Amino acid sequence: MTLPMIEKRRIEASILKCVFDVLVERHGREEAETVVGQAVSNSAIAQGAEFRAREPEEPNLEDFADLLPLWQMDNALEIEVLEKAPERLDFNVTRCRYSEVYKEMGLGDIGHLLSCNRDGDFCIGYNPKMELTRTQTIMKGASHCDFRYRLKTEDGQP
Repeated sequence: MTLPMIEKRRIEASILKCVFDVLVERHGREEAETVVGQAVSNSAIAQGAEFRAREPEEPNLEDFADLLPLWQMDNALEIEVLEKAPERLDFNVTRCRYSEVYKEMGLGDIGHLLSCNRDGDFCIGYNPKMELTRTQTIMKGASHCDFRYRLKTEDGQP
């Protein structure tokens, strides 16, 4: 049985909360956020690389879209897909239980470090030609998260 991603994130967050608290006490909040942010970024890149290794060829955005149910498992995300193509994937997240979980754990103020910032960093490991643009998140108080992924061409343009 596969552990739902939201449960993995809850477990990680419970450990990172303790680490974050010690870092704040010893080095201040700014350094704590920097360290936790970098650690989560490294984890997201590594996870992207693990998923990339399972693909028979360089993945495109349709391949990436096929992975979305892993993050949606147990109704963790409610997603409205706007456009899905090999070079483009646009969707809105209209409910984010990750945000809800972090707030319940008292981690809402660093939830962006624990979850939101992972999204773009995952691309680095999965396919560095993937680029995420997002202007708002539920975690930061918006009504929805606007995910806009593009696959850059050989000349680096989306």
